[in-house]
Amino acid sequence: MSAAPRTARGERTRRAILDAAEHVFAELGYAESSIVRITERAGVGQGTFYLYFDSKLQVFEELVDDLNRRVRHAMTEHATDDMSRIEREREGFRGFFRFTAQHPALYRIVREAEFVSPRSLRLHYSRIVDGYIEGLTTARERGEVGDIDPTVAAWALMGVGEMIGMRWVLWGAEGASGASADPLASGTTDVPDAVFDSMMRFIENALAARGTQEEAP
Repeated sequence: MSAAPRTARGERTRRAILDAAEHVFAELGYAESSIVRITERAGVGQGTFYLYFDSKLQVFEELVDDLNRRVRHAMTEHATDDMSRIEREREGFRGFFRFTAQHPALYRIVREAEFVSPRSLRLHYSRIVDGYIEGLTTARERGEVGDIDPTVAAWALMGVGEMIGMRWVLWGAEGASGASADPLASGTTDVPDAVFDSMMRFIENALAARGTQEEAP
């Protein structure tokens, strides 16, 4: 991993390179992207690029790490200690969908990582799941959720969020039959309220402690 910039100006330059890489990798894919294209979009010289990153692969891997850090922050920033597990799930999904709408490139870049840097792909998902497992384990001990396997539930919940986000945030109102080919087109800015509420009813029923499930309307 590259050394952290020592000045505010250096941090801004590094941020500009990562932002440019996010756009270029999403638009062109890893194979067709180049350091030249990234630096041109960032408005810096190639020499400046190498002050912060050693290679195209390194900037890609650090971009995956950067997106992961920011999406995890978005998922937890509005949660408070006095919230129930379901309330925290609600805030977490809202944060995830907001971030996805602002950074639709997340989907393509993470999928590129499967082939470009499998280690980065595993880290991306594992870091999100680890937080889920910890929260679900605590909630189970408190009786807020049923006798579930926190690891299985964590992976299932992450799958729900990713697929709902893809269908309604990334593809937007057009849906699967008319989805834009532009990986940076964000479709809608939010999952529709009716879809979000239906998703949360599904999650609440799946996590509910035995004897507390309510029939979905």
